[in-house]
Amino acid sequence: MTPELVVQLARRSFEVTLLLSAPLLIASLIIGLMVSIFQAVTSINEATLAFAPKIVAVMVAMIIFFPWMMSYMGDFTREIYSFIATMRR
Repeated sequence: MTPELVVQLARRSFEVTLLLSAPLLIASLIIGLMVSIFQAVTSINEATLAFAPKIVAVMVAMIIFFPWMMSYMGDFTREIYSFIATMRR
């Protein structure tokens, strides 16, 4: 296995990780921002207020994006298996 292949595999793995986590993180970020604006407008300084909406938003995003995430992860897994099959010692 050459160093170029290792770097390519690591880069692809990071890319897949970022793409799979992006929808959940963006949903959490948007809801967190909305709750923060609501807290600033109403002067409510409760630190735990943002947790429940974020959890709900992440679960909804997971339900919406789960088919795409599984398809993408399946494609990546097949890509890795084909890569392993073509390697020679």
